[in-house]
Amino acid sequence: MADVIDKLGDGLWNAFLMAWEVWWALVLGFFISAVVQAWVPRQRIESALSGDGFPPIARATGLGAASSSCSYAAIAIAKSLFQKGASAGSALAFQFASTNLVWELGLVLWILIGWQFALAEYLGGVVMIVLMWALLRRFVNPRLEAEAREHAQHAQVGHLHHSGSGRSWSDVAHNFRGDWKMLYREITIGFLLAGFIALLGDDFFNGLFLESASPAVQTIWGAFIGPVIAVLSFVCSIGNVPLAAVLWSGGISFAGVMAFIFADLIVLPIVVAYRKYYGTSFALRITALMFVTMVVAALIVDLLFGALDLIPSTRPSTDEVFGSIELDYKAVLNALGLVGFVVLFGMTMRGGARDPVCGMRVNKATAVTAEAGGRTHYFCSEHCRQAFSGKPEAAGQR
Repeated sequence: MADVIDKLGDGLWNAFLMAWEVWWALVLGFFISAVVQAWVPRQRIESALSGDGFPPIARATGLGAASSSCSYAAIAIAKSLFQKGASAGSALAFQFASTNLVWELGLVLWILIGWQFALAEYLGGVVMIVLMWALLRRFVNPRLEAEAREHAQHAQVGHLHHSGSGRSWSDVAHNFRGDWKMLYREITIGFLLAGFIALLGDDFFNGLFLESASPAVQTIWGAFIGPVIAVLSFVCSIGNVPLAAVLWSGGISFAGVMAFIFADLIVLPIVVAYRKYYGTSFALRITALMFVTMVVAALIVDLLFGALDLIPSTRPSTDEVFGSIELDYKAVLNALGLVGFVVLFGMTMRGGARDPVCGMRVNKATAVTAEAGGRTHYFCSEHCRQAFSGKPEAAGQR
């Protein structure tokens, strides 16, 4: 029992140390994302992505990069775009960009395992989009895409948050809080998984990552096993970066790290959502398409970085990955991050209201509204307003 308690304490301490390493970067990244979201209304995104060809794909990539990093929000927004006329290619490009080309992901990668991984993440995101666009018709023909659009138009809308057209600090604060509310579970689970998986030891990692095989075999195997680990871990969005750092420390190939990070769009809960949104056939085909693009993109990035001698030649030890708590620049940045976090959350308490359906804090100035019982109710999305309108008494008790 004492050993179990010690291991539990070690895993929790590891998770806390990793959170300490990146706290300030998370706050900064989410703040930048919130500012961009406040300045780029979703209506503009929807109108820019209709039609086929390179221009909508390019616009989807740019607008996705300016969006939230939450995988669940990305697939919900992409589904809405697809319903309103965006091509399947544009919708998928938006998903790839919003989960691979965002500020906070690069910042956390840079801090935990190096700038090379941040650069590879951004380059790999672009490569995946190009590959997806080139291979899309190999997996999805126009008839199946049309059937999927019809299915999406009749499917439950899901929890898609409303985006105001204002550019106030209040909008920024509510976007900041909304992203944290969507992602705090993934981030917490990611830190906890990293903390406890690190306790498995070198023997486990050496066997899993074929340490005794040739470099070529390790690279290919890593690119394949990385997404499999991601799918089984159920962690997506920025929450998979801490575990990626542990996998790199444990011996997985550079391609394996990248493929693991890319794979947050095919974790099992998200695949289930694809099936609900688009139907079984389309869901399975785009999942297979994304798996192929993730593996191939990881191998391309690995080859390119290897040729340029950009793959780090040394790996951090477990202690280096998790770091330590000291009175240094990180302590100052973390303190500033905490102040910023509290200030932004505090701003949502003024001029904010609680969505009676889902409980999210929303900005009264830009929220979706409905009148009931002689007063105004505020909602984060059209979906929540419709749910309230259907059962206002039950919703009001949430």
